[in-house]
Amino acid sequence: MPNSDQLQRFIFEHSDIRGEILTLEKSYQRVLENGSYPLAIQYLIGQFLAAAGLLSATLKFDGVITLQAQGDGPLSLIMADCTRHHNLRAIAKFDTEHSYNETDKQQNDFSLADLIGKGTLTLTIDPSRGERYQGIVPLESPSLAKCLEDYFLRSEQLPTRIWLAAEPTPENAKASGLLLQALPSQLESTPEENQQLWEHTTQIAETITSEEQLSLNHEQQLYRLFHQDELRLFEPNPVQFFCSCSEGRFAKALTSMGHEELDDILKEQGIISISCEFCHQQYRFDENDIANLFGENPPTLH
Repeated sequence: MPNSDQLQRFIFEHSDIRGEILTLEKSYQRVLENGSYPLAIQYLIGQFLAAAGLLSATLKFDGVITLQAQGDGPLSLIMADCTRHHNLRAIAKFDTEHSYNETDKQQNDFSLADLIGKGTLTLTIDPSRGERYQGIVPLESPSLAKCLEDYFLRSEQLPTRIWLAAEPTPENAKASGLLLQALPSQLESTPEENQQLWEHTTQIAETITSEEQLSLNHEQQLYRLFHQDELRLFEPNPVQFFCSCSEGRFAKALTSMGHEELDDILKEQGIISISCEFCHQQYRFDENDIANLFGENPPTLH
């Protein structure tokens, strides 16, 4: 069976290794429909969406996990976020005058480092309750997967390997991700035995190709890699495109600008119109709306 827009957890029995595997189709296509992106950036958007989806499985509470890379290259910013309930969205900002040399290029020819330039990768965990956490690593590796592995090694001290693939074919875009992570030792194994098992597992996973990730379903991929291991695959969770924008959020942002500045905009334009960058939903605020934001309209008497 296909695994369109699904995330699945798996574990290796009798070992301290966990995994996540994910496939995106409609959710990825929705993001691409919301922007006119060069092919090189479409590939990276698929990888960022897949990575954010994989990492959302690590959230143990309601909240959002965000991946964002920014730098001085033609792709000034790219980000994707995913909630604990696996609602995804993404956006990229880029130089429209830049030539991205896309002709006859394959997925692996598009380097994150080349497009972002000198910059950083930021991982933010924003819980619905509690303190926000943010980790930042320099973009020292050419791919998003390697940058994330660097982050986990430096910040979380959890050996983690990630494989990402994307194919933004018109009308049939698809992205996939595979994550392996070594957990703190809970079994009666020596550190040497755990290390050997980790190296064995990741070496096998290293043989997966982008084509296989994009063409095989989850069970086929895992059987292809680990048919000699005892593995338990859990029920899939649905993943979908969803934008969290709302009139209330934009109203709060407007309030922070101050009444005087908003009045100047109203005098010039007659109305304040805002478009969400993620989904292009339009929000309009007139003079009465702005007055209500600052509590100036008296209650209506009945």
